[in-house]
Amino acid sequence: MDAPGRNARFDIASLPLPVIQAPMAGGPSTPELAAAVSSQGGLGFLAAGYKAAAAVKAEIESTRRLTGAPIGVNVFVPQPPVISPGALEQYALSLAPDAERFGVALGDPRHDDDDWDNKIEVLLEHVPEAVSFTFDVPEPEVIAALQQRGAWVIGTVTSLPEAARALEAGVDALCVQGPEAGGHRGTFDTARRPEGESLHGLLEELADLGVPLIAAGGIATGADVRAALSRGAVAVQAGTAFLRADEAGTKAAHRLALSTGRFTTTAVTRAFSGRNARGLYNEFMRRHDGEAPDGYPEIHHLTTPLRAAAAAAGDADWLNLWAGTGFDRTVAGPAAHILAALRP
Repeated sequence: MDAPGRNARFDIASLPLPVIQAPMAGGPSTPELAAAVSSQGGLGFLAAGYKAAAAVKAEIESTRRLTGAPIGVNVFVPQPPVISPGALEQYALSLAPDAERFGVALGDPRHDDDDWDNKIEVLLEHVPEAVSFTFDVPEPEVIAALQQRGAWVIGTVTSLPEAARALEAGVDALCVQGPEAGGHRGTFDTARRPEGESLHGLLEELADLGVPLIAAGGIATGADVRAALSRGAVAVQAGTAFLRADEAGTKAAHRLALSTGRFTTTAVTRAFSGRNARGLYNEFMRRHDGEAPDGYPEIHHLTTPLRAAAAAAGDADWLNLWAGTGFDRTVAGPAAHILAALRP
């Protein structure tokens, strides 16, 4: 398809409903979910994380067949390796009993760039209206190339210094991710724990930057949306709210964990992936969070077979149940109904 010209670039202010369905890597984000949200006036996002570039291309094409409305794609920015071989080996030893319990071998703890270059080529050829980046910002040349092809570029940030770096690189908007958000933190410095300033505090701190702000973290109701907009956000990004949507690819055990009341709180852990992420507090986190080193994506690859086996067995205690602090206010049903409930 031909990319739109620079003058035709999408702007978040053009959305009929200022709600973005957050990209949720690992399965929940699907073409069906993104299309359902975009078709109803929000902005649906695909998650490129953990996928080969060919799979990202196929998902963009599938979503385009389902809707003519704007869509977005999120990409993880590659990180340099930080984990030592000794720390990785020690953590693998601590996970061995869990792997034995499920009858699987631990994965290859390799370091990779998540097919970065090929994904950027796909985005330049099959241009979504919006592209967001998480874990860092890419080189300014990458951002400029996407903008020249017609994409609106968003940087995910969790602090004022990160916001300054993203703006210097040339992004069009900032996704301001508070510590209430479920799943991986967008924090550039992986050693920094995410506790601290709330989403509302971050919005107030970044309000004078003169750039559109998208509020993310703990958004589960229309009241949450109104509160974020009143603090200067032009839109919100909600992920956990859509985990139980009919169109989401959320694992069965994850859906059940969100709805039964068995899990009563969330916590931040590196145990599943080597990177700080918020999820429902379960047995795996209780056993391993204190010993899990900083090491993404090596630990992500190490635990992949274990998590897959837990999902297949329906065992929520050994599965990464990513969820934000608003998880207890989620509902099941069509994405259109969930989106309507978020209307400010």
